[in-house]
Amino acid sequence: MAATYTFDVFSSLDGFGAAGGNWTGYWGRQGPELLDRRLDLYREDQRMVFGANTYRAFAQMVASSSEESDVHDPWVTRMRSLPATVVSATLDGPLDWPDATVAGGDAVDVVARLKKESEVPLRSHGSLSMNRALMAAGLVDRVQVTLFPVITGQTGLDPIFQGAADFDLELIEHRTLDGHTQELVYRPSLHV
Repeated sequence: MAATYTFDVFSSLDGFGAAGGNWTGYWGRQGPELLDRRLDLYREDQRMVFGANTYRAFAQMVASSSEESDVHDPWVTRMRSLPATVVSATLDGPLDWPDATVAGGDAVDVVARLKKESEVPLRSHGSLSMNRALMAAGLVDRVQVTLFPVITGQTGLDPIFQGAADFDLELIEHRTLDGHTQELVYRPSLHV
């Protein structure tokens, strides 16, 4: 049986994965329910899958963080302790990430192999262009969008689905966290 692959992403209402300007992490909208939910998600045994750019961003963020920053949220610490595969043609090991390996080659081939071989679910937080390609190849089983109640029309960065194929989405889970943040889990299928 193939391992389940979840594309996990944070989003503003207008579809951006981050923002510039004076926005803080989580767009300043993190609350105790969100942080507890994230920790629950990452307590499960699973393998993380990152593209090289997302890996670099996470590694730099963790390395430059202080005890007061959002980076030390328990779910991030837990995510960093999970085994990880970094898909990259430019990185070499060893990586500054416990239990991480580099897999060269095309992400579609790497993830197809991981889905066949992994005994635990696969999860990717971020890695937007890689996950758009994996969705188009039919390798993403779940798209988990944590939707923050903000619009970042002037300062939005990293449009999540820019250039993606068209997909139909079947809502399979949803919850409201802290009274304002939505977690939506969809099963995607290519729209034909």
